[in-house]
Amino acid sequence: MKSNEHTKETINNLITCNPRIMSGTPVFKNTRVPIKNLIDYLEAGDNLDEFLEDFPSVSRTQAMRALELAKEMLITQAYVHSD
Repeated sequence: MKSNEHTKETINNLITCNPRIMSGTPVFKNTRVPIKNLIDYLEAGDNLDEFLEDFPSVSRTQAMRALELAKEMLITQAYVHSD
């Protein structure tokens, strides 16, 4: 499977964007928890356990997959846009 196909499959299994759920904000699938909340927690210096404690509908696996996806996308884009 190509990287783009893998990324698309991962996104589809991990994230929902539905105008009827949080006005279309990207959320962890089967929750109402925005993906952005995870990033905001980490930016604020909170750790993953604190995030998971505050948002028990998100599994550790979901959170880790989201972080892995962000990492993969950043690295891929760095290669695409390198000199």
